[in-house]
Amino acid sequence: MADNHALIQPDRGQEAISIHLVNREGFPEWIKQLSAGQRAALEAQKFDGSGYQVGIVPAKDNGEDGWFAVGGVANPQDLSSWCMAKLAESLPEGTYRRADGEPGPALHGWQTAQYVFDRYKKPERPVGPRVLLTKDVKAIDGAVAQARAVGLVRDLVNTPAEDLGPAALEEQCEKLAKQHSASLTVTRGDTLEQEYPMVHAVGRAAARHHAPRIMHLTWGKESDPVLAIVGKGVCFDSGGLDVKSSSGMLLMKKDMGGAAHAIALAELVMGAGLPVRLHLLVPAVENAISSNSFRPGDVLRSRKGLTVEIGNTDAEGRLILGDALQRASEEKPDFIIDFATLTGAARVALGPEFPALMTRQDSTAAALIAAGKAHDDEPWRLPLPDAYREWLNSDIADIQNAHGNSFAGASVAGLFLDRFVGEGIDWAHFDTFAWRPVARPGRPKGGDAYGLRAAWHMLRDRFGGG
Repeated sequence: MADNHALIQPDRGQEAISIHLVNREGFPEWIKQLSAGQRAALEAQKFDGSGYQVGIVPAKDNGEDGWFAVGGVANPQDLSSWCMAKLAESLPEGTYRRADGEPGPALHGWQTAQYVFDRYKKPERPVGPRVLLTKDVKAIDGAVAQARAVGLVRDLVNTPAEDLGPAALEEQCEKLAKQHSASLTVTRGDTLEQEYPMVHAVGRAAARHHAPRIMHLTWGKESDPVLAIVGKGVCFDSGGLDVKSSSGMLLMKKDMGGAAHAIALAELVMGAGLPVRLHLLVPAVENAISSNSFRPGDVLRSRKGLTVEIGNTDAEGRLILGDALQRASEEKPDFIIDFATLTGAARVALGPEFPALMTRQDSTAAALIAAGKAHDDEPWRLPLPDAYREWLNSDIADIQNAHGNSFAGASVAGLFLDRFVGEGIDWAHFDTFAWRPVARPGRPKGGDAYGLRAAWHMLRDRFGGG
């Protein structure tokens, strides 16, 4: 992705190409101000003001003295994050300004529309940066930081597991710690088996260079409110001995999408100097198959001391999160938030677009949903019903990791995690897809962030700061 500070710049009156935003209802009146030749140019492009349309108009009928752009939006007076994204995707390299106002929230989509994952394949015809000007200089740093965070999630999720295993996630956490003068502790090997036994059990079958570990980053003043961010880092999920089908395994490089969200959110927190004592916990494993894989029917001990009967080795993400959530709870945090590509059931219920949200407190859910709606990143709340807790009962252990029916899979997985969050702690769980199957303006096909901006704005509102 291009440097975001090169894509959004302060408007100091420099030369730029104008962008006019219109909608279908207002287009007939707006076009009256144009010359016959300009109207003919738009007619030839079949431009009528519909959403995400892009038109190019000569400044003069003879084609001299440049041109301006027209973009179709739903409401020129109330822009969304994505209103100008198609323009950013379609227009030539250059510098642009909105003719009749500020881009406001559309700064976000302008940047994310220019994301390209080119680690393995370079574009055949690369396009240079499309720069957007704004007079709202104070908004630039925040808009750039959020787009950069989305780009980080995309980069991490798009990278195949051979190049982004547990060691690479560790390197990402090391980079983050150095950048923000944070402390990082990495637990692996025999110590991991003793202190985080479920993380070790899930990851022990992987090759040595993909050995399991947990990263624990701390930052901020100890006197500030404690915020814990936890992310599921299953760098590849074969399903274990309950092996997935080939089609089910195809996208499992994205099963560390929760870790990607958590790392990106932690970077936003530290970059803005949010007044919190931050604990970022990223358990990183590959759920592989070998002679020492954990098995269906095994009983694992957890960091919390609870014993867990394994009903399905493909329900492994909740196991590593269980140990991490217990460790986070030991800090007696004011708030825990976790991200995980946890269940197919959430996708069946909500599709890829809406991350499933589960919380203990109604007020927390309301705050996250409100922040999501305000910033075009809406989650959808699912319940944590007490009536379903009994589905996790085991005859031989304290709890089992997979219930024996096909009902309410996302909520039951949330109830499993709930057992490992300390009593009385305010906690939110995002079951996110982390993948966009179909491109939309500003949101290319591939890895993507869902719930990240909702979480960030909720945290900023709750804890204060930049």
